[in-house]
Amino acid sequence: MKFVKTREIKTGMRLARPIYNKNGVLLYERNSKVTEQAISSIENFGLLGIYILEPAEPVPPMSQEDLEFERFQTMMSFSLEEELKRIKQTGRAAKIQTIASMIIKNYANLNKKITFHQNLRSRENYTYRHSLNVAILCALITRVMNIKVEEQLTTITAALIHDMGKLDVVDDIADCDELDDAGYRRLNMFEKDAFSVIHQALPNGADVRRICEQSHTILEAYRVGDINTDLSKFSIGAKILAVAGKYDSLTAMQLDKEPESEIKAFHYMLAEDHFFDPSVVNALLAAINVLFPGVCVVLNNGEKGVVIRENRADIFRPLILCFDNNQVLDLSDDNVSNNIWINDVMKTLDNRYIFDTDTLIECGYLKPEEAYESADIFEIL
Repeated sequence: MKFVKTREIKTGMRLARPIYNKNGVLLYERNSKVTEQAISSIENFGLLGIYILEPAEPVPPMSQEDLEFERFQTMMSFSLEEELKRIKQTGRAAKIQTIASMIIKNYANLNKKITFHQNLRSRENYTYRHSLNVAILCALITRVMNIKVEEQLTTITAALIHDMGKLDVVDDIADCDELDDAGYRRLNMFEKDAFSVIHQALPNGADVRRICEQSHTILEAYRVGDINTDLSKFSIGAKILAVAGKYDSLTAMQLDKEPESEIKAFHYMLAEDHFFDPSVVNALLAAINVLFPGVCVVLNNGEKGVVIRENRADIFRPLILCFDNNQVLDLSDDNVSNNIWINDVMKTLDNRYIFDTDTLIECGYLKPEEAYESADIFEIL
């Protein structure tokens, strides 16, 4: 599998991932061959490019849940783009709470984990895709933490709108890989101006604005390294938004930036507990699949293997089958994990890392029921 930029797409190439329109209608299935019409559609959609399969490469596994998640992301990102542009132009929201309600319906009432896939984003669509993903992550977190429905809706709405100020960012800031202090001051000015618009645009604008402002304060304290930050002063919605925002930023797929893996993102946030509430980070960890049967990993000794059993008590210490010698390592055993641990996951070019669990079942390493047990959300105590 490889990523091909739009201008380099040729007829006859096979799609590795489906293509949906803005209404969520499937236009092109995986494994279908690219036609001239498909190339025109891809160009009209403004896609950076597509993932294609090598000539003899089989279609990688994607569950129906994975396909639905990708469809939902595509459909909602177009809707959010239209809505944020409307708010900027008119100062009034029309559909933001409808979008929030759809996210709640699809992802805040689940009784199992989901596999959270990232999509490639450009500078032009980064804010929309980031805000949508953060809102979905907030929905997952609020579900695990049993947040009240009213606060859940407010937090998810804040996630959808929290980065609206970045739409006004001028080119000299947007084109910078690393901002200096003056650049951050200008960026903060755009964001704070947007917070006042939020206050007026929504019926619950004051509460949404408060969450956005507090989350911004947390992330700014993190940026400057203010370890005296007292998280107890901030609302739970702000702490959830800060964690969800940082997780998506770390794992986002961009052409000019290598994303962090889920493993490294979680280790990073857990280590920065001055800024990222551990209870919120652990709630996110309990809501999405990270180290479950079929995930290929790289160990600290350089060996590679596949997770054959999840460890619900400590997600970072699963049962692993090593590729080179078929040795089974139980990282829940202190005698093993004192010397061996997971450094990272192995990923394909499209940032996926799932091993076919049917193969694990056929080889006798995994029972069929265990492939589904690991999907259930477990309680955060």
